Amino acid sequence: MRIGMMADIYKPYVSGVTNHIALTKMALEQHGHEVFVFTFGDEVEEDDETNVIRSPGFPLALPVADMDIRVSLRYSRRAQQLLRTMDVVHVHHPSLSGRLALRYCKPRNIPIIYTNHTRYDLYAQAYLPWMPDVLGEAFVKAFLPPFCRAVDMVIAPSEGLRSVLLQAGVDVPIHVVPNGVDLAPIEACLESVPRVGFGFREDDVVLLYVGRLGPEKNLPFLIRSFAGAARAYDNLRLLLVGDGPEMDNLIDRVNLTGIAERIRFAGLVPYEDIPCYLKMANIFVTASVTEVHPLTLIEAMAAGLPILGIESPGVGDIIQDGKTGYLAEEDIASFTAKMVRIATNSDEWKAMSLEAKTEAQKYAIEATTAELLRQYQMVIHGAKTRPRSLQSQILRALDRVR
Repeated sequence: MRIGMMADIYKPYVSGVTNHIALTKMALEQHGHEVFVFTFGDEVEEDDETNVIRSPGFPLALPVADMDIRVSLRYSRRAQQLLRTMDVVHVHHPSLSGRLALRYCKPRNIPIIYTNHTRYDLYAQAYLPWMPDVLGEAFVKAFLPPFCRAVDMVIAPSEGLRSVLLQAGVDVPIHVVPNGVDLAPIEACLESVPRVGFGFREDDVVLLYVGRLGPEKNLPFLIRSFAGAARAYDNLRLLLVGDGPEMDNLIDRVNLTGIAERIRFAGLVPYEDIPCYLKMANIFVTASVTEVHPLTLIEAMAAGLPILGIESPGVGDIIQDGKTGYLAEEDIASFTAKMVRIATNSDEWKAMSLEAKTEAQKYAIEATTAELLRQYQMVIHGAKTRPRSLQSQILRALDRVR
């Protein structure tokens, strides 16, 4: 099978979506399939993997991007020609890649699958705070439903996101296929990052956050909650691993807490080193409510870390409250109380550690890839047996989306 992954942004940009695409590509290739990533950038750029097809684009300055991002409204001739040879294409961003898939693939009856990876309504609130919330929601409701009708299959990585899409007016069947994680490197990790490098003691209780330091991650809330807990319990420590546009602001906030020596920033670390950081910690914490199906939570569970998070789509789909961690309300008092409870009860978190390891197995990349292949085969079969009368209907719907 020849599979085209279409993404507006790809490596070296680091995000959960790019990690997911790269990992899924590798897993599909291990099954013997040919997988191509169609994205934008310098056509002669050297990639650390094969079959990354970049079309030239113009630079785009975005608050969500910390590096040179290139976009375009068309693919290169080479990319277009190669795209026509795909058996199925899988779109991971609806705005540019999605429209290009409709333009290049739909008229040739190449089936299109779309996975929604992002809470676009909440990202608009985070990065465009001057815009009324209702406008962000209105944009999503105006754009997503017709786009989803035009593709052959819509996938949500979690039941929580499926509900969000339904509320946004998506009125086609939505299949839930969780994002997968390569558990082997995490389970095989034997050495942890030395605590002493961050000034932590061996008997400290280390709370760990791994992810982007962006406004959508609700990190000021996390820091404020931790500061309240840490003032009452001297052995609590917080380590934030990652980088992003909020780094300087967060450092300033930490310096104002009066307990800056208990909160450390590791910065951006290589993805392959993340298991060593997970092994060093006791508990994984996140205050984000914009997640879809956060891989970092699954990776933390695979490392045996109980999770503290906020009840919300994505996070609430992964954490089993009281079993693999705790879910709190998006309220400082509620979140801090749960943080204190899990951090001060070692017997409880050790029991949760075992449950978390077991629960993580359901998200192994081998299982999720097998399910994804079943969906690919389903849409390919559907495209081959599609009545010709439907083709004209689809093309009319496509014209409306354009």
